[in-house]
Amino acid sequence: MRILELAWIIPLLPFAAAVAVALWGHRFRDRGGLLAVIGGGAAFGLAVPVIWKTLQLSSPFHQQFTWFSVAGLKLHLGIYLDGTSALLLLVASFVSFLVLLYSLSYMKSEGPRRQRYFAEMTLFIGSMLGLVLADNYLEMYVFWELVGLCSYLLIGFWFERPSAAAAAIKAFVVTRFGDMFFLLGILLLWTQFKTLDFSALFSLQVPPDQTWVLGVAGLLIFGGAVGKSAQFPLHIWLPDAMEGPTTVSALIHAATMVNAGVYLVARTMPLLIQAPTDLLVIALLGGFTALLAASMACVNFDIKRVLAYSTISQLGYMFLGLGVGGYALAMGSAATGYTQGLFHLMNHAFFKALLFLGAGSVMHALAGNTDMRRMGGLWGPLKFTALMMLFGVLSNAGIPPTSGFWSKDGVLAAALSLGSVPAFWWVWLLGLLTVPVTAFYIFRLWFMTFAGKPRWEPGWHPHEPPWSMTVPLGILGFLALFSGGAIFGGFSKYVLIGAPELLSAGQRLLETFSDPGSLLSIALALAGLGLAYGIYVRGWELSRYRPSWGAALRELLVQKYYLDRLALWLARRGNLGCALLLDRFDRRIVDGAVNGVATESAALGARLRLTVSGYVGSYATWMIGGIAILWLIYALWR
Repeated sequence: MRILELAWIIPLLPFAAAVAVALWGHRFRDRGGLLAVIGGGAAFGLAVPVIWKTLQLSSPFHQQFTWFSVAGLKLHLGIYLDGTSALLLLVASFVSFLVLLYSLSYMKSEGPRRQRYFAEMTLFIGSMLGLVLADNYLEMYVFWELVGLCSYLLIGFWFERPSAAAAAIKAFVVTRFGDMFFLLGILLLWTQFKTLDFSALFSLQVPPDQTWVLGVAGLLIFGGAVGKSAQFPLHIWLPDAMEGPTTVSALIHAATMVNAGVYLVARTMPLLIQAPTDLLVIALLGGFTALLAASMACVNFDIKRVLAYSTISQLGYMFLGLGVGGYALAMGSAATGYTQGLFHLMNHAFFKALLFLGAGSVMHALAGNTDMRRMGGLWGPLKFTALMMLFGVLSNAGIPPTSGFWSKDGVLAAALSLGSVPAFWWVWLLGLLTVPVTAFYIFRLWFMTFAGKPRWEPGWHPHEPPWSMTVPLGILGFLALFSGGAIFGGFSKYVLIGAPELLSAGQRLLETFSDPGSLLSIALALAGLGLAYGIYVRGWELSRYRPSWGAALRELLVQKYYLDRLALWLARRGNLGCALLLDRFDRRIVDGAVNGVATESAALGARLRLTVSGYVGSYATWMIGGIAILWLIYALWR
């Protein structure tokens, strides 16, 4: 237990590295890069025994002290460790360390700017680790906002570029809109239950007539997750966030920012299961977002934006799994979907970090180019990068037996198991339809980048990156292939809410190839792969088979369903309308009252001024009249 009492040091190590880099990074040739790697590596090194000890506990470890106390109001800081937080601690610390190591070479050309970069990256990592370890919603919210601040700083790292500055502002504003709902949910919980501590809230026995409070609070908290994890309709910020360095994208998509929303919902599950309708909403929105984002990835030519839409889609799968699992638990069944949703979070962190860092290697070889139409034929000069990205692509598509297959198939199977509830048929169908679309867009990315004839500029000379970039790729490639099957049998034992579900990888694989739902999912994934191969390798011309509405559909996808334009229109109309209303209120009510008092006072003064004539007779008349009035009042009073 003593090692668990030191868990609070884990986020402090990256924070200390951030301070050290900010103050003394200019004294080092690498601008503090090695300090950042040491800080991130130390956090991961301490996290490993903490995670190991946590997974051996039968109940959560809770450590708390009073932050401040005023007039009977006590707010706490503390550590809350269980299987769910241990999983996120592993993902955040390990992937972040690999990204920092990769950054040593990738950001080498940035010169003095690297000092700011490494300071902000370690601050970002420390904020995420603090969020994961928080033991109450207020403490989590503090780190939640720090994560948002760091994403703003890093997305706008090249702030002199108008597109980067605009993307940073867009990410900050959209996620802050979601944060508003999270804060309202926190306030509702506080006003109703007078506590924000996880241990106290999760043990509450809420009367039936107050479950509506949990339902409303759950949806408000989910609103915060929708913003951070870029779910519909607040998904619009994430593709634009690719304006930052590719390593920042890898950190946001695999280890920090977007995972925070999934973790928030998973952490709130003990409250959500008392309001099952919330869980159905979460599952439906996750399934819809998965399909929506996957479809938009099919027509994009920017390698990083394709991966961004892929992240939005895969996050949809995670929310689908959490919603399905929570609903099953509320109905008295095993929360298989909850397990698979978190399992997919872990697997996704590995293969999505691999894909982004692989894209960074491609950009490193092609002078920063991100347009896949100017790539092609890179299998020759970038064999290692191409092979590692192929592992990530296979896992992203859910092709067995890669890690992504285990969790994606598990999420769909969990949704199908709730077929007795008609709404979950739609949840399963949305997830199933996403499968071939996912396989198509992700293999389209790989084929356009590495297959076919070279389409890059004559002056470019592609080559493999240095070891500090290839080592993280190799580690993540191995995990993208084998992490799912290697730990599947024990995973559910540690993170599952409810009855344990222990199956070996071999048993799970046998079940898969004997289950019609799984076979259908695999067939659809292979169909998407085959279509991408036919179009982008074999050169199939499908224009003659395109229906009359095909061009309109493509334009709809290119325009991202016009959702960005709609959001901009609503923002302008809404902000302008509110501004005009407030301006009218200010001018007519506030200024009107102030100006009215001033005008009437001036008019009264002008009238009273006429009585000051300077004539003694006039003054005597007023004095005599005043005395007469006073005498009359006195007489009447008597």
